[in-house]
Amino acid sequence: MMGTFNATTTADEVLAGTDLQGKRILVTGVSSGIGLETARALATHGATVIGTARDVAKTERAAAPVATAAAKAGGSLTLLKLDLASLASVDAAAKTLLAESTSLDVIIANAGIMATPFGRTQDGFELQFGTNHLGHFALVTQIESLLAGNGRLVVLSSQAHRVANVDLDDPNFEQQAYDPFLAYGRSKTANALFAVAFDQRHRGRGIRAASVMPGNSATGLTSHFSQQELQGLLDTVAKARAEAGLSPSPLKGIEQAAATSVWAAVVADKEAVGGRYLEDCSVAPIDDTPNPFADGVRSYALDADTAARLWTASEQLIRARS
Repeated sequence: MMGTFNATTTADEVLAGTDLQGKRILVTGVSSGIGLETARALATHGATVIGTARDVAKTERAAAPVATAAAKAGGSLTLLKLDLASLASVDAAAKTLLAESTSLDVIIANAGIMATPFGRTQDGFELQFGTNHLGHFALVTQIESLLAGNGRLVVLSSQAHRVANVDLDDPNFEQQAYDPFLAYGRSKTANALFAVAFDQRHRGRGIRAASVMPGNSATGLTSHFSQQELQGLLDTVAKARAEAGLSPSPLKGIEQAAATSVWAAVVADKEAVGGRYLEDCSVAPIDDTPNPFADGVRSYALDADTAARLWTASEQLIRARS
């Protein structure tokens, strides 16, 4: 289904009339926001959803209504502890999933952090690159054997990928001054490139991967921003779009922000979206204009050679910490 939905479509509208009973789906980062809504939409349409969270006890309270609604619809939501900023936690989660030996139809790499102050993961990686990209890379590559023959991987990227390409020479900001939005942009480009490389490696057995720009929305990603900082960011985006002659980009509701992930996971034609970058429930056009707040995808975020080099560098970085 291509061209049926748009920026205002909700996750439930995407799934209208879709029965997901028998589908098993892993969604990272379901404690709140887009992740919880993604899990809710899928589970209440019959899917068996495994949701990950750093704090399972806290998430159980937030997810209780979802689990109840899912059970009534023939689906389910169970939780798995996962801290993407810790390779030990990633390994533990992967071992739990592998021990169950039950196939997955979809993995949605949703969890992430945004424009944080400088920090490092437990393994010494720059916090945003380590969490948003390397944590997911380590998890997915360990459990890729669980993906069913026609499975899908959906990796959440962002419009912020337009800020910068990955820096494979200094991915952890060891040789340059740290900038939170530059680091965020690079990590989101890495997310898109991971989908490109994964798609190349696994399409032979029918597995396809795509990256998703969910749309700007008010979520916990901006919890460390002051109200003034958040408003300043929104004003900057609006001004940059206006100067480029682009229409305003209003904030999406959570239900709308989860729609493209759900569409990519179970509704879209996998051959049409495989290896692509998606926004507003469609394949995004390539747009290399310098405006970081334009729509569309920068060509460097789909470059197969860069994706392959990022894959090799990610393996090396993780191996060095193991």
